[in-house]
Amino acid sequence: MSYAELGDLRLYYERGGEGEPELLFVHGWCCDHTAFQPQFDYFERTHTVTALDLRGCGKSDCPGSGYHIRDFADDLAQFCVQVAIEKPVVIGHSLGGMIAVELAARYPSFPRALVLVDPGPIDPLPETIKFFDAAADQLEGPNGEEVRRLWTEDMGARDVELARWITDLMCRVPLPIAAAVIRSLNDWHGVGALALCTVPTLLLRRLLGDNPEAVRLLAIKPDLQVGITVGAGHFHQLEVPEQVNPMIERFLQFTV
Repeated sequence: MSYAELGDLRLYYERGGEGEPELLFVHGWCCDHTAFQPQFDYFERTHTVTALDLRGCGKSDCPGSGYHIRDFADDLAQFCVQVAIEKPVVIGHSLGGMIAVELAARYPSFPRALVLVDPGPIDPLPETIKFFDAAADQLEGPNGEEVRRLWTEDMGARDVELARWITDLMCRVPLPIAAAVIRSLNDWHGVGALALCTVPTLLLRRLLGDNPEAVRLLAIKPDLQVGITVGAGHFHQLEVPEQVNPMIERFLQFTV
């Protein structure tokens, strides 16, 4: 078991493989490093790969504060200095994709490239903002655990066993931490962060929707590359790695 010591904060991580560029996997809300296990196993054959548990998640410490996207981005920067990771390709899922964008904005010389795997809203619509405010209220309410379980079940996979595994994983994080993260999301200026992002970026979506954010993000970052998976939900890196892995691989081959 490996831990990085960031002052009073210990972050758990796993590292393997060999080769450049190094890939740094950043999981999403209420998850841990195992949310990228198919990619970790696949790419460690050709690259150095690292996956960590964010503060409050998995085997990492659970401090009482520090759950804004900018806090997670600062943690990542300090983590990479501590572990001697230089110019990684940062691959983030959901909340992890938002953290990756903030990292590139705050530390523009740090990442080599970004892969955003169905990231949380970067350019949220008004109804999305209202949803997050209401979700935070519900998570902080008397039925918070039930609300989280119902919400995570809706994020699940088409495979019943995988969907159950995802829900169980996401319900292990202390509920006050889960609520604090959701509460902070509307305080993040994703459009401004993406506008400051100068590195090559791949956006992987599972669907476009009626008002596709991908189109709006292309107006902010015209060099954004976009891929769409088929037959999967929000955790498409776990459901259809046979689609996700080759798209990441081609992005690394021809862009990075």
